[in-house]
Formats: sequence, C-alpha cells, structure tokens
Amino acid sequence: MHIEDHQSVRMLTLDAPERMNAIPPEGWDVLHSHITEFEESSQRVLVITGAGGEFCAGADLSDRPLPSSIADRNQLMQRVGAAASALVRTTKPTIAAVDGIAVGAGMNLAIACDVVIATHEARFSEIFAKRGLTVDFAGTWLLPRMVGLQRAKELALSGRMVPASEAIAIGLCLELVNKDELLARALEIARGFVDAAPVAQLFIKQALNRSFELSLEEALSYEGQSQAICHSSEDAREGIRAFREKRPPEWVGR
Repeated sequence: MHIEDHQSVRMLTLDAPERMNAIPPEGWDVLHSHITEFEESSQRVLVITGAGGEFCAGADLSDRPLPSSIADRNQLMQRVGAAASALVRTTKPTIAAVDGIAVGAGMNLAIACDVVIATHEARFSEIFAKRGLTVDFAGTWLLPRMVGLQRAKELALSGRMVPASEAIAIGLCLELVNKDELLARALEIARGFVDAAPVAQLFIKQALNRSFELSLEEALSYEGQSQAICHSSEDAREGIRAFREKRPPEWVGR
C-alpha cells in the first residue's frame, strides 16, 4: 500500500496487482495504521483505490495457510475488525474508487467508505459463502444499510458476482464512470467535501451512521446537542460571514 497527497485529499492505493490487491494477514495492521494516520492528519478526505485495474480481491488466501489454532484465527479476525472499525468510524469523508473486482473483504472495504464510485468494468461479490466462510470486514453491518435486508441476504448467501450496472441500480455505488475518468472523478468529489466545514461533517457522519439504531427522539436529541456545538464553533461563524460577504469560507476545523 502507498499513500499520495493531493492538497487536502489523501489517496491510499492497494498495490499488489499481481494478487489483485488481495490483503495478506499482516496487511490488515498496515491498513489500520494508514487509516489512523489519516484520521490524525490535517488531510480532509481519504480516497481508497487499487492498482493494476483491480480494486481488491479480499484476504490473500492464495498460498498463505490460516493460523493453526482457533485462538490465533480469532486474533487475526480482531485485526481485520479493527481496520474495518477504523474506516467506518473515521470522522472525515472517505471515497472508494473501484475498478475491476471488489470481492469479499475487498467489497466491504469499498462499501465501508462514505461514497463508492466505480467503472463500468467493476464487479462486486460477497464471495465468502463460496469459500466456506462467513462475511467479515463489517459486511454484515454495512450491506443491509446499503441495499436492504432481503437483498443483503441474497447477495451474501449466494456469493454471486454483481456487475457494475446492477451495483448502481441496487445502491452499492453512487455513479459509474469510464476507466480513464475514475481517479479524476474521485478527486472531484473529494474536493467538494473539502469545500464543506469539517466540524459539521464530523457530526453529520456520526448521526447518519447511527441513524438505523436511534429512535426519532434520540436522533432529534443528538441533532440538537450537536447543532448547539456547531453554533458555537469558529467554522459556523466563518460560514455565516462568508455567506453574508458572498465569498468562499475559509475553514479552520474548530
């Protein structure tokens, strides 16, 4: 994996094209570290993509035996889960730019991002059941929220491959673009996020991620409390000034 910064946008590229960017056991800690570093950095948006015309083939099972004991296998899955949690819970916007395959944990890595854009050649699969495995990398939590429970069950229980045309129809991705437009479009969307206030985005992400778990009353309470905090922020004062002065705001993140 390698990172590259484009002004306020950080791009994380999975870079093992010879293995379709499958992630080896030690790669989950590396992914977790990159996400944590992004969260703690001054970068505003994270774009995740893959090298060599593929996004991610999930966990690398090609020539790597699983740990021998249940305890060791559970420890490995704790590291997978930690990476998934870090990505879902990051307070800043995230974008997956998907070309080629996104299967297994690779599919869930994509849908763990706030926005998924894909090429017309992209293909998605919760392939786990076809490998005798259950869904991981937060897929059981993410997928029903994106496509509904019945569709999530169909996709996960069959493990079938979903072409890009179906993926956009059922809500797995936001839009489809040509291969040569993928990264440029991801950066364009990212810069749109940079134009908005980071403090507001933090509360918006938390509220939307919790929206299926909160009652209406709880959601209204959270909105009221977070809005009161936003009202007192420097960013809110700057946003109002910029609106009145008819100029772009200059956010400070406080």
